[in-house]
Amino acid sequence: MNIFIGTGAAEPRTLVNCLMQARGYRLQDLTLIQLVSFGDAISYKALQSKKYRLKTFFSGWVSAEAISAGQVDLVPSRFSAIPRLMKEGQIPIDIAFVQITPPNRAGYCSLGVGVDVARRAMEHADLVVGEVNHDIPFTLGDTFVPFDAFDIIIESIDPPFYFPRFKVDPVFDKLAANVASVIEDGSCLAFTFGPIFEALPGHLAGKKDLGIHTPFFTDALMELVKSGAVTNRRKGLFRGRSLTAYALGSKELMHFLDKNPIVEFQSIDKVFNPMEIGRNHRFVFIIPVRRVDLSGLVALHNSKGNVTAGPGQMADFFNGAEISRGGYTIVALPSRNRMGVANIRLSVENSPDLLSIPESIDLVATEHGIAHLRGKTLRERAQALIEIAHPEDRPALVEGAKKINVLYQDQIFLADSAHFYPSDIETRHTFKDNINVRFRAIKPSDEDQMRQLFYRFSDKAIYYRYFSPIKTMPHEKMQEYVNVDYRNVLSIVALVGEPGQQTIIAEARFAKHQDKPFVDIAFVVDEAYQGCGIATHLYQILARLARDRGAQGMTADILPSNMAMLKVLEKGNFPVQAKLEQGVYALTIDLSGQKG
Repeated sequence: MNIFIGTGAAEPRTLVNCLMQARGYRLQDLTLIQLVSFGDAISYKALQSKKYRLKTFFSGWVSAEAISAGQVDLVPSRFSAIPRLMKEGQIPIDIAFVQITPPNRAGYCSLGVGVDVARRAMEHADLVVGEVNHDIPFTLGDTFVPFDAFDIIIESIDPPFYFPRFKVDPVFDKLAANVASVIEDGSCLAFTFGPIFEALPGHLAGKKDLGIHTPFFTDALMELVKSGAVTNRRKGLFRGRSLTAYALGSKELMHFLDKNPIVEFQSIDKVFNPMEIGRNHRFVFIIPVRRVDLSGLVALHNSKGNVTAGPGQMADFFNGAEISRGGYTIVALPSRNRMGVANIRLSVENSPDLLSIPESIDLVATEHGIAHLRGKTLRERAQALIEIAHPEDRPALVEGAKKINVLYQDQIFLADSAHFYPSDIETRHTFKDNINVRFRAIKPSDEDQMRQLFYRFSDKAIYYRYFSPIKTMPHEKMQEYVNVDYRNVLSIVALVGEPGQQTIIAEARFAKHQDKPFVDIAFVVDEAYQGCGIATHLYQILARLARDRGAQGMTADILPSNMAMLKVLEKGNFPVQAKLEQGVYALTIDLSGQKG
């Protein structure tokens, strides 16, 4: 017979344990059907008895080892398609084992913490068995089942399966901080398990009006909801409620979910439906992965204990993020694994569990930063990914990429700069007309963006900045400009736009004088954004950074006709002395004190 069994914390453990231990001669050649096998009742040891065979749609947790050994049948499928497979009889169900709460006064039970396709399984089963568990929460949504819908009722003698929390190492905390830095207010998120998601709530707590449309509701997600960052006000589906299909976590989480009206449990044909996901504005899909190569090809986790992402789950959520207005995907991984081996590589083509859709990867995050891949060439992708690799791994990646002609043969690489990139200076500021601008240090991968900025300038703006009528900015010149050592030369760029498709609209830099404790400064702002206060803000940033690095003053050469820049410097907080030399104002700015 084909026996459907609930998933995770919804696994009817008493029924399954009895089935695993039964010695009846007729209990042979049984097929157990479980969407995601990460409970503890169906053990690898029990599957080796050959009386049972597990059919699952997810290759993580218990089933990963058993699939490799040929003990488990994996059904490759989008999760959203599973209800249809049942309806069409391709996944036959003879018996449904379902965990439920005790009935309420109206005679209705709740499916508790695992809706998935339980209702569909009950509709197609000849025999429906309900296991009443007093320790699971009475959840709300598409969870209500009349007590008389069950042919047999048993009472559970086992507690629910409580899911352990992950320890968060400093590397994962920094990784989560980088992921959170590109999540905007009003975004809708999908949560799953792992140290990245454990660390995320602490970095997202200051966000506003986040929404939740997720496969799994966890303790970490409970913390995020309690922080006040989640309101679900801007969602396009189930507005005001966090949508999920499963809950896995602690006793505290189970108590939180009991009769909680702000958490909506629905079946997977709702939760995993790409069209439904895409109705949420700015849907962000975060994917913990094992490795990534310089083209953006991704190797997923495939070990026992993985419950973060499977092909069936990911296809639906990838599509949902692509459909969502302003949606994007973030691949997240530490730059090195626990053995100290690089996770960003020249190629991952020989790795198991490849996610072969590099065109759908928008952002990649490590503890060293964020790589923006959307719309980038293979060369630009390689540059961006090398910048977030472990600093010790970058020289080999550059040389390897040159050998396979992914990078230019004359590509400049300042090895020391990998250790000195000032990620801590990144800030955001909102200017008039609600222009939100992100400021950070320049990177070598900004070469193409800086060239585009140059070609947007008028001849007048170019002359103000470079004191000569430059007409072209080829690769050879621009790569020298964007490769700085961050100690003697520091450049700040300003970017606007949604994560994954931001545009550089301004740049400011200083260079240390060799003979005195001063720095020389220069600015340039896209003419479409002049008059908004961006140059003034950049000036303040440069002054602060120069003082922090020991500079006593700044110098600048400004043409007399560049009145806008002269006003920016004169209106600043520091005294300015001007001297006209050969038709150019030579300015000296004293950083040791402020204007009276």
